[in-house]
Amino acid sequence: MSPKTSESDGKTGGRTGGKGGAQAPARITVLALAVLALIFIFENTGATRIRLLVPEVTVTVPLWTALLATGAIGALCGAYAVRRRG
Repeated sequence: MSPKTSESDGKTGGRTGGKGGAQAPARITVLALAVLALIFIFENTGATRIRLLVPEVTVTVPLWTALLATGAIGALCGAYAVRRRG
């Protein structure tokens, strides 16, 4: 058997690539921030008025809807920026 096809030597714990362990703290932090953001959004359930660029277009929606939509738009913009950079 060639060295490339031999079984793993046990140093990587059976994982390929070896990147999974380094990302764990970042994933935990992002997950915790997402949970906190969702708690914040769903705690704010009062109605609010939203004006879109033109004062005549006024919509009354629950605050949690506006916060969730704004967070989703921000997440999409962030994902797009990261994808363009990488």
